Amino acid sequence: MSQESKPPESGAQTDASDTAARADARAKETSSLSADAEKDAQVEAAKARVAAAKEAAQKAAAPAAPGAPKPPVKKKEEGPKPVDAANHPLVTRLREKFADTVVEASEFLGQLSIRVAGSSIVDVCRTLHDDPETPFDYLSDLTCVHWPDNREAPFEVIYNLYSISKNERVRLKVSTNGEGVASVTSVWPSAEWLEREVYDLFGVFFQNHPDLRRILLPPDWDGHPLRKDYPLEFIENAWTERHLPEFTDVQREQVEQRRTYGLEILSVPQEREVRKLFIGGKEVMPKDK
Repeated sequence: MSQESKPPESGAQTDASDTAARADARAKETSSLSADAEKDAQVEAAKARVAAAKEAAQKAAAPAAPGAPKPPVKKKEEGPKPVDAANHPLVTRLREKFADTVVEASEFLGQLSIRVAGSSIVDVCRTLHDDPETPFDYLSDLTCVHWPDNREAPFEVIYNLYSISKNERVRLKVSTNGEGVASVTSVWPSAEWLEREVYDLFGVFFQNHPDLRRILLPPDWDGHPLRKDYPLEFIENAWTERHLPEFTDVQREQVEQRRTYGLEILSVPQEREVRKLFIGGKEVMPKDK
């Protein structure tokens, strides 16, 4: 029995297959070359941008040539400033009643501020409290500012008033010296603690106050901490001598270790050691630089 065999392929079919294979290879090679060329072009463009940026930075940092005009300096935009409020209706009503009591009036961002003479502060406050048009029946705050350069009247007592029914605010300012000003507790009873706080921290005396004594610091404390001439670092005074207990050797060593590691000294309850370090000439805690 004879074996069956396939007839050999013709030469034309073989040549066609080889040609197609070579064409596919060339197409793939061409596609790969075009992708690489695109990547190379992107890299070159990025390098050019970096070089241009460096050149611009060097030109900006280079000193200007002698005699060359300097670029104009852009002026900062000026912020809002206080404006005169002499014609404000409330100021007009006060001046009609108290004549020269109103020293000046200004308005800043809708906030009205009136500086009045200290001798008339109680009458002015009572008038504003009972004003039929805008009754300022709430004393929202009473505070003080210390201006050491103003030797004649270094303290400025500030009264922030609010009208609950009219939703209006006004700020009164009174300049004073060590003699202080009259208390407004007869107008707003809530002023009692606020005036005590100002007396405690600034040393401003309020005449006719029902119970003028310290409210935050001990009664025998020396000085007033919110004055600008009050030292920021630890100070030694009669109160510390009388009330801070002595440290034992163990407590002293503990605080010295905490100080070596930069921990807060005043965070420990034994504050007597702070005084010991201060007396010994050591820096109790670093000051802000």
